[in-house]
Amino acid sequence: MTERLVPGELAPAFSLPNAAGGTTSLADFAGQQVIVFFYPAAMTPGCTKQACDFRDSLASLKSAGYAVVGISPDPVAKLEKFVARDALSYPLLSDEDHAVALAYAAWGEKKNYGKVYEGLIRSTIVIDETGKVAVAQYNVRATGHVAKLQRDLKIEPKIDAA
Repeated sequence: MTERLVPGELAPAFSLPNAAGGTTSLADFAGQQVIVFFYPAAMTPGCTKQACDFRDSLASLKSAGYAVVGISPDPVAKLEKFVARDALSYPLLSDEDHAVALAYAAWGEKKNYGKVYEGLIRSTIVIDETGKVAVAQYNVRATGHVAKLQRDLKIEPKIDAA
């Protein structure tokens, strides 16, 4: 497993297929702050809760100067369904070979009910305008994580009027 990222180091570059049929790269966000969150599987209860929390908090995150990107090992076709089903309004990227998750230390050993296996570690990395890691959070909870992140970043939460 890759060493966990720490604030101040350069965020690993990436370029991945997105749910909109194109490609999204970290370079697309040059000069911006971006929240990159890694989640295990689209359309599962926990991941849906987390993705919808980001969707519902997008206005306050954007007004504070943050873009949001979600990354999972799901194929693009599944991400397209996830975006359509839950009206997700930020890029969802497919990392099927886990290369980006590995680079961000979001792929590794997990334990569930005493069983040890390799998988995606729910993680959130905040990258500043210069491309450096500002915040690196690993093993985050699906529920309540966005609200905690907003508190950590000192962002006033507001719910989008949808």
